[in-house]
Amino acid sequence: MSLLTDLVNLNLSESTEKIIAEYIWVGGSGLDIRSKARTLPGPVSDPAKLPKWNYDGSSTDQAPGEDSEVILYPQAIFRDPFRRGSNILVICDVYTPAGEPLPSSYRYNAAKIFSHPEVAAEEPWYGIEQEYTLLQKDINWPLGWPVGGFPGQQGPYYCGIGADKAYGRDIVDAHYKACLYAGINISGINGEVMPGQWEFQVGPSVGISAGDEIWAARYILERITEIAGAVVSFDPKPIPGDWNGAGAHTNYSTKSMREDGGFEIIKKAIEKLGLKHKEHIAAYGKGNERRLTGKHETADINTFSWGVANRGASVRVGRETEKEGKGYFEDRRPASNMDPYIVTSMIAETTILWKP
Repeated sequence: MSLLTDLVNLNLSESTEKIIAEYIWVGGSGLDIRSKARTLPGPVSDPAKLPKWNYDGSSTDQAPGEDSEVILYPQAIFRDPFRRGSNILVICDVYTPAGEPLPSSYRYNAAKIFSHPEVAAEEPWYGIEQEYTLLQKDINWPLGWPVGGFPGQQGPYYCGIGADKAYGRDIVDAHYKACLYAGINISGINGEVMPGQWEFQVGPSVGISAGDEIWAARYILERITEIAGAVVSFDPKPIPGDWNGAGAHTNYSTKSMREDGGFEIIKKAIEKLGLKHKEHIAAYGKGNERRLTGKHETADINTFSWGVANRGASVRVGRETEKEGKGYFEDRRPASNMDPYIVTSMIAETTILWKP
């Protein structure tokens, strides 16, 4: 008799050319990842050749019950690390039946900015450091923490090893390899300052692909924690008090910044970000005021600052960039629950298109 795991791991290519495509989108809260699967007659590598699909938007807070149909537009394809073979994950954005993007379809607006000739010419690169916290299922308390209690104070956990310091490494490594298999440009992982908190980095990614890859990586992480019986939280301050929050530091450069003399371009871009500090903070994630306090390696939410090698600043420039006179900078303000389409396109719009 077959075991359930045997059936889950069936190799479809042995009996059919058909594949399974998992369509993935973001629901009405802006952070709830949804997905459903459909059968296709054969392998597909171009999103433009995938059929559009629909779903009940009234069940995701994206449409009223009397007119609930929302249309999925396929935009990016990744290999499926769960079903494997020729099966795929499909990142979609969402539209009305009339072809209008929903207000929550942030990819649409980002794509307009990244397709602008001035932005495209600058080839914006992003490296996003996605922090997250692993929680024990049902009790909403970090993995490895005693129920109703606290572990030892912060210090030994950042990049730590050992059963008393690193909680959830099996989940983290499974996610790392699954992202590589999927074709996501994941560039590393590490344990974070608060126990039970981890980080993965995606990039360098060009333009709109940064958002696609972060959402695909988040989807894979949620699926893996589902299998493991844990919960992943992207809350920017999951535990109040003297514990680090969770961010999504966004490293950024343009072609001009990466060329000789680029440091002057970087400084001008940072000046622009400072002039639009309030607008960026408003778009950088819900609950960020609980994280950006001026403590725990953050700048105060109400004050813009920048510095070389300063992790207490809003924007940090690396020592190597200063030395070489070109390179990139890190916007440390985005929260872990930020929308990557909003953050990446907003940085490009402010630093390239906006003329103060």
